[in-house]
Amino acid sequence: MKKTFLTNLALLVFLNLLVKPFWIFGIDRTVQNTVGAHEYGLYAAMFSLSIMLNIILDLGITNFNNRNIAQHSQLLRKYFSNIVILKCLLGVVYAIIAIIVGALLNFTLERYYLFIFLIFNQFLLSFILYLRSNISGLHKYKTDSLVSVIDRVLMIILCGIVLITKQHEFKIQWFVYAQTISYSITCAIAFIIVYTNTSLFRIKFDFTFLLVILKQSYPFALLVLLMGLYTRMDMVMVEYMLPNGAEQAGIYAQSYRILDAVSMFAYLFATLLLPMFSKMLRFGESVAQLTKLSFILLIIPTLIFVICTWFYGWELMKLMYHDHYDESAEIYKVLIIGFIPISSSYIFGTLLTANNSLKYLNIIAASGMVLNFILNIICIPYYGAYGAALASVITQYLTAIIQILLSKRIFHFTVQYKTIILLLVFTALTIGMCFYLKGVLSENWIYNMILLMIFSIIIAFSIRLIRIKDLVGIVKYDI
Repeated sequence: MKKTFLTNLALLVFLNLLVKPFWIFGIDRTVQNTVGAHEYGLYAAMFSLSIMLNIILDLGITNFNNRNIAQHSQLLRKYFSNIVILKCLLGVVYAIIAIIVGALLNFTLERYYLFIFLIFNQFLLSFILYLRSNISGLHKYKTDSLVSVIDRVLMIILCGIVLITKQHEFKIQWFVYAQTISYSITCAIAFIIVYTNTSLFRIKFDFTFLLVILKQSYPFALLVLLMGLYTRMDMVMVEYMLPNGAEQAGIYAQSYRILDAVSMFAYLFATLLLPMFSKMLRFGESVAQLTKLSFILLIIPTLIFVICTWFYGWELMKLMYHDHYDESAEIYKVLIIGFIPISSSYIFGTLLTANNSLKYLNIIAASGMVLNFILNIICIPYYGAYGAALASVITQYLTAIIQILLSKRIFHFTVQYKTIILLLVFTALTIGMCFYLKGVLSENWIYNMILLMIFSIIIAFSIRLIRIKDLVGIVKYDI
């Protein structure tokens, strides 16, 4: 596909590359170093818990809405006026259940105080994602790209001011407060954008209609729940299973931070793909070309990033953190390998979602959750946070492979042996280049890593894994 996809992908990547490094290396890193591994670990565990429970906030409505608005944009006014009410009601239910779970886990008053803000932040974030699903569903991808970075820009400004003026007094609570303010402003902006595209909009509550929506969206809800459980349970289990759980969770959070950040790029990639896949499938168009294009465009930078940062994992962790960087580096080298199946899942999982193959996706996700839980139970007591990383990566690879095989069967994709061979050659050459340059150029590792990334891109073009002719042809072609 398509010019539309490439141009909007370029904008999305550009904006996030402009903002995310400031966030990761400037703000998030400084916050973790300032409050320490123990305090940040407590926050990270509660944050992961709030994410695991946030399916109650959405019940699959966002993914369902994205796919349906992309196919039937005239339904926006009818859907929006009802779903706004439903989202607010779900927010109340979510808050009650989260508070009960906190009580079952014996949260202290201090933990509860922070947890309540995290609950509210998850509500705001869920509402933002729902509003963005309307924006992307209307194929306003440029607008959606701009909205996707507003909250981070605001948090960079707010946290930056506080860290500069009161760094030695900084508390993790202030970080959470900055999230609240940023999400609130972003939510208001996104609401105004959607509101302007809904003529004669009025809030109403149609109980029968809402039941119909929930009946259609619950498979999405189950999928999000299962995915959330098996991707976020690691940190919670580390914190509760180990004697020094808070500190280990903090170390795991340090290691996980970069993976979490780059995974967001893959997620944003998927948000562009979902409405496009949905529209193409509705009109009976072949998705083979777009699937191959999106896979190549995502997997090549993924491989480059994984290989280059793996070789310099220790240096990267030492640059980012003041303490525990040896442990963080070992865990990071395991976790970052999981970025390959994560990127793949964002392509093929999105395609299966657009095809409404949710029954299969739910079975895959449920299997992944059970497997990850069992592996965590086995590995964490012996290997700590490192064991949780191993469990996560094994699960990610197995689920990704199953998604690819399922997509091949449903859409009758032919095996691209030439592409597979070229990817293997590209990977081998990139690894070889890393070994060579790291041995020859050892004085400035940042310079070395940047040089490796440049050489890797040259290799991709040299072996014709990426062809300029194909990119030009795609740009010229539009729908």
